[in-house]
Amino acid sequence: MSDTLQLESLPGVFSPLAKALLDGFSEGVLVFDTEGRLLYANAQAKDALRGMELPEGGRDLLPRLAALGGRLRPLRIGALELGEAMFIPAVEGPTTLADREKQAIVKTLDMHNWRLAETARYLGISRTTLWRRLKAYGLHRDGRSKWAHTS
Repeated sequence: MSDTLQLESLPGVFSPLAKALLDGFSEGVLVFDTEGRLLYANAQAKDALRGMELPEGGRDLLPRLAALGGRLRPLRIGALELGEAMFIPAVEGPTTLADREKQAIVKTLDMHNWRLAETARYLGISRTTLWRRLKAYGLHRDGRSKWAHTS
């Protein structure tokens, strides 16, 4: 048995919408539990870690990530400590949460050929919520922006 962490075999502890949002970040995001075990790494983080020898469970990874310019942030709800998130800088992509959410929704819609029911189910939200988000972001059901030029 290998003593290194397999990034592809991380447990699924987040909802599909949370994963889509985390995957929408332009920077790498890694989530650790209170014991320092790696729970989640988005695609950008996996790319940054590729080729690195990773310890079992992701422990002792934080100093290496800090050397890459990573920023550590505690995850809390009130006084309850949930773990920590490490953000590894990236060079491009959306910077606001709204832009990240829009990108995650559009990416998921594309994945499901813009079928709203399937997309909403995959994201773990209602069709009404998805429809409201599309309206808020100025997107039409057929994938056009309301600001797009028509030919």
